[in-house]
Amino acid sequence: MKKDVMVHSDAEVLGGVPVCAGRRVPLRNLIDYLEAGDSIDEFLDAFPSVSREQAIAALELACEVLTSSARPSR
Repeated sequence: MKKDVMVHSDAEVLGGVPVCAGRRVPLRNLIDYLEAGDSIDEFLDAFPSVSREQAIAALELACEVLTSSARPSR
């Protein structure tokens, strides 16, 4: 599955909050787990409907979006 279809946003699903495609698990939950120092495995244990492939692809997509808009330092 392509990275760009791993994260989905639809006004009919959780009010448009970005979620793991085909799941009602907000991407924010993954970020919160990692921010708290938890591992991807801990996140996956808590949300077994999300595959490792989805979690990694969602993080890669987030990285691409952030770095594509970054400006080089002067």
